[in-house]
Amino acid sequence: MTVRRCLPWPDPILRRPAADVPAITDEVRAIWADMIDTIEAMPGYGLAAVQIGVPLRLAVVDASEARGQAVRMANPEILHASVQPREHEEASPNLPGVSAVIQRPRAVTVRFLNEGGAVEERDFVGLWATSVQHQIDHLAGKMYFDHLSPLKRKMLIARAQKLGRRG
Repeated sequence: MTVRRCLPWPDPILRRPAADVPAITDEVRAIWADMIDTIEAMPGYGLAAVQIGVPLRLAVVDASEARGQAVRMANPEILHASVQPREHEEASPNLPGVSAVIQRPRAVTVRFLNEGGAVEERDFVGLWATSVQHQIDHLAGKMYFDHLSPLKRKMLIARAQKLGRRG
């Protein structure tokens, strides 16, 4: 398939909620394949379709050590989140060069359409849970830095813009 270009922040598509996927088609499967190729080409654990300019509720996550175990999700929604938090340093290819430690629930139960078109409910824990939540945020028009205080968010974006001008 193809490695896709990630939209640069602040592209407005990154702030718009994505549209639901009515059915799993060959076109959807091709987008997922491109998304997997894209995460394999960068250091990352997941990708939401909006990050590559496709305004559909599609995400892929592969937090396996060996890779090659990507979970393909359409219309993912969190049904349950654990009370126990987990901190992890998060970043985005849409705003390269910066990252921040974000606290999220350690485990989540998610309902989604899988690659076969069936509704699936799955539990994700640890890095898998963090990445799934990160992608679901993207599909809702949120970025990881929206979890930071306004001051920290402003500093992070300013640092990314400064790095962008140098690069």
